Amino acid sequence: MSTNSPNESHDEGNSLLHTALFAQVSREQAEELLPYLMEARYDKGECIFREGDTDHRMYLLESGKVKLIRTASDKRVQLLSIHARGEVLGEIPVFDPNGGPRTASAIAMTAGTRVVWLEHDALFAWLDRYPRVAVDMLQVLARRMRENNERISDLVFMDVPARLAKTLVNLGSRFGEPIEEGLLVPHDLTQEEMAQLVGSSRETVNKALTDFSNRGWITRRGRSVIIYQPGMLIRRSRR
Repeated sequence: MSTNSPNESHDEGNSLLHTALFAQVSREQAEELLPYLMEARYDKGECIFREGDTDHRMYLLESGKVKLIRTASDKRVQLLSIHARGEVLGEIPVFDPNGGPRTASAIAMTAGTRVVWLEHDALFAWLDRYPRVAVDMLQVLARRMRENNERISDLVFMDVPARLAKTLVNLGSRFGEPIEEGLLVPHDLTQEEMAQLVGSSRETVNKALTDFSNRGWITRRGRSVIIYQPGMLIRRSRR
């Protein structure tokens, strides 16, 4: 990991303005936080923060991809989510009055992953000056909570092929690149990580992927998927 001083790398503009959490903030308001932004770069596989940490930082992802994972006492790993540019990481301890602990670990998925962070005290001093912004942030956090509740519901009520279909559609909408054959989705996940994201075993997920491929809905290409028929995946996710 390499760390820079505040403001050293913000020649492309204020990173805050590219995040949903600060979408309603004016440029002038956001610029007041620039002196407090710290930056760090991470190589693939490096840990940005760890489950159980009690720091008070909120991270903003400037480039690259990051995965959030939880590890059970028996060392089993659950891949919770994947995050890309403009998304906020680790906000829960910042808004928790007790300041932690962190509920997941954040791992860089790509080389040169770049994040900036704000300390709790700097953020809350700023919010004291602009209390209306806190209401906008609550709306974003509520949407994140709704997504988490939906994920829990999916794990309970949907079978593995339906969850896999929904996962592929979601990855396609976020990371898909239109190509002549269809929609190329570079997910950068191993087979085991894909299974963790879906919430099943690698064997069961591979069986479902093979079935989707045999039906002509998708094809696999390394750590990418080409989606030929997104409509069929959407239909399968609703069964």
